[in-house]
Amino acid sequence: MRAQLQITILSAKLKENKKNWFGPSPYVEVTVDGQSKRTEKCNNTHSPKWKQSLTVIVSPVSELIFRVWSHQTLKADILLGMATLDICQILKANDFKLCEVVQSLQLSTGRNSLDVVGELSVCLDGMQVHPEALAQAESELASLPNGTSRQNGNTINRSSRDSSPSSDSDDWVIVSNDHTANSTDSLSTTSRPPPSMPHRSAASACNTSMKTYTSSSNSSPSELGEAPASDGFSQTVPSQEESGGGAGTTVSSQRANPRPQNTATNPSPKPGAATTTASTAATPATSSVNNCPLPPGWEQRVDQNGRVYYVDHIEKRTTWDRPEPLPSGWERRVDPMGRVYYVDHITRTTTWQRPTQESVRNYEEWQHQRSQLQGAMQQFNQRFIYGLQDQLAAIANKELLNDKPLPEGWEMRFTVDGIPYFVDHNRRTTTYIDPRTGKSSSLENGPQITYVRDFKAKVQYFRFWCQQLSMPQHIKITVSRKTLFEDSFQQIMSFHPQDLRRRLWIIFPGEEGLDYGGVAREWFFLLSHEVLNPMYCLFEYAGKDNYCLQINPASYINPDHLKYFKFIGRFIAMALFHGKFIDTGFSLPFYKRILNKPLTLKDLESIDPEFYNSLIWIKDNNIEECGLEMFFSVDKEILGEVTTHELKPDGGNIQVTEENKEEYIRLVAEWRLSRGVEEQTQAFFEGFNEVLPQQYLQYFDAKELEVMLCGMQEIDLADWQRNTIYRHYARNSKQIMWFWQFVKEMDNEKRMRLLQFVTGTCRLPMGGFGDLMGSNGPQKFCIEKVGKENWLPRSHTCFNRLDLPPYKSYEQLKEKLMFAIEETEGFGQE
Repeated sequence: MRAQLQITILSAKLKENKKNWFGPSPYVEVTVDGQSKRTEKCNNTHSPKWKQSLTVIVSPVSELIFRVWSHQTLKADILLGMATLDICQILKANDFKLCEVVQSLQLSTGRNSLDVVGELSVCLDGMQVHPEALAQAESELASLPNGTSRQNGNTINRSSRDSSPSSDSDDWVIVSNDHTANSTDSLSTTSRPPPSMPHRSAASACNTSMKTYTSSSNSSPSELGEAPASDGFSQTVPSQEESGGGAGTTVSSQRANPRPQNTATNPSPKPGAATTTASTAATPATSSVNNCPLPPGWEQRVDQNGRVYYVDHIEKRTTWDRPEPLPSGWERRVDPMGRVYYVDHITRTTTWQRPTQESVRNYEEWQHQRSQLQGAMQQFNQRFIYGLQDQLAAIANKELLNDKPLPEGWEMRFTVDGIPYFVDHNRRTTTYIDPRTGKSSSLENGPQITYVRDFKAKVQYFRFWCQQLSMPQHIKITVSRKTLFEDSFQQIMSFHPQDLRRRLWIIFPGEEGLDYGGVAREWFFLLSHEVLNPMYCLFEYAGKDNYCLQINPASYINPDHLKYFKFIGRFIAMALFHGKFIDTGFSLPFYKRILNKPLTLKDLESIDPEFYNSLIWIKDNNIEECGLEMFFSVDKEILGEVTTHELKPDGGNIQVTEENKEEYIRLVAEWRLSRGVEEQTQAFFEGFNEVLPQQYLQYFDAKELEVMLCGMQEIDLADWQRNTIYRHYARNSKQIMWFWQFVKEMDNEKRMRLLQFVTGTCRLPMGGFGDLMGSNGPQKFCIEKVGKENWLPRSHTCFNRLDLPPYKSYEQLKEKLMFAIEETEGFGQE
């Protein structure tokens, strides 16, 4: 009997480590019966609060394993503590029903460790079993599925990513037969498998525990604790935990149908070696062994807890997964450095990960689903329409030519762009207005001027006006590093706004010196890190996978929040005015607000893709057939309080229909982009305009403003190439070589524009391109072969992927890519 269980991870209290200045970034991983779910991480805290629900499928005799990890950017995550919870015991203690049962679990460093490192609070809900079903499940513990065994009331799951043969014992005795003893890759008896490292398969994304053994080629049979048997096969089963011994079991792969012995005799151990005496009376039965033969060089063993693992004597590693023959079309090879890799002759690709039948099947299913999705979304994903303006101009010109004749003395001519204009020979004047109709001959009430992006010229023009607005002399701002936020707030708000246009003289007490710009640069960087910190509840992240900032609707819990937003408005304007950079950037809709440009439905995609896709679905489908019964009102939750907002007067009683759904989409998009932040936004711009009027930024767009405020990093082209992956292209494909040639010819500003086009931001993480993040975690820069040669390149900012069509020449690639970068509209497509 299996049922669905909802686990809510509430909070945790972790033991503080005084050696580290910053706290951990913990998240919780829940493992049960081969399933693994994890929460989001909380940054820099010893008292994290998640309140996140996870749903798993369990049986009444399953065991929940909770692991609290600390997220690391540049290295593997660190295990802070773990705890186990027996569902059977919890059911018995709560009348066989789990309904919002809160449990406080003691976190320890290991399964059997007594060292308490913290406390974890969880809530269990949604499970109810019959007492008879629980009794029946308990009676079937002898042979649990999915490689799980029951020992002394503890369920051990061998598919857990961190359970290893070394996790529950300190010493090992490996008992083998003569064939194993004679192997040149025999294992040392005192060696212990190190903790497993999680590996993610490229196709199936499954975690596999892999470990490396220490080879000992000169070990004798006595050192290995060998016990020969009469039939050439020996097996030592683990003894009960009460005996205090930790015995290992070795099952050789020399025979296809091994017959386990009822008894096994251990020789006299050497000093320092752990031994175990096993007998039929004191030894529990081990899990059944698969009778299929293992590949050459592999060996099956059982640890002291009855868990089966497999030893690869060729590559000197261990794994929980039973090795399988390579799928059809795959080949195992070794490179000149001795590293093993696998070749897929069907797709002509290579991988370091050993393929399995399941991983190949999952990859093929993913490819099939992906091709179907691309076919269905092709029209939706197409960003650009070719020749539309030329067709409209040709139609308009044809109408002009076929109309009635011009008045006497008038002549119609065409510009080099094909736009008609009219010459009045009587008055010797020219105009775009047609004398026959009184309307402009162009499509947009004037000539179509080609948009030219010259970022440097715009910045120079902006700096010229800043110099004209600047005031003489300087102002001194004295702040302490310990109270940087409050000191800066008090002093900046005490100055007249025009005084903030003077040259800044920043003073840190105890660090007196001359400030020729370096101290001010540091002050802007440190203060921006403080005032824009989401922990102060003034700003929040735009999305789960988007670390750009937007105003937090719940900022009203601070009674002085409007004063702080006015101060932040002054501070951001000062950064632009004095040409300094800040540490963290805002969302693109917020930059458009600074530029006083109208927001559209497309802007919603950058901050809430799911909500945007829902509105697009409503727009493209008949909602009356679906029976959604929507009204012109929306609910919003702030700090646990749900309130209803009417999009129009009496909107709660006006139903959305096919006739008025366009109005509903427009109103709900406007509400989503500005919900609950009208007062905060007004206060921000009040402080901003006091220092720098918004009209001086009218020549910039949102992405250019982000570059000017957050700065541009020097891009390491070698790091970019080294951390780029290709799909349906090879590293030596001519399109890829052309692409990197074009990137080398770019200046740093255009490279940042290209990076912004593909990833959605012009800033790189601290680790460079190797640490680029996507919607599902780390995601490297990717170039994929998609489309035809007449298509424009497209970007998928959620996956850091550039769709590059197979262009026929370098000039064509350069032209299409530059046009896509300069003229693109919208945040992303996926």
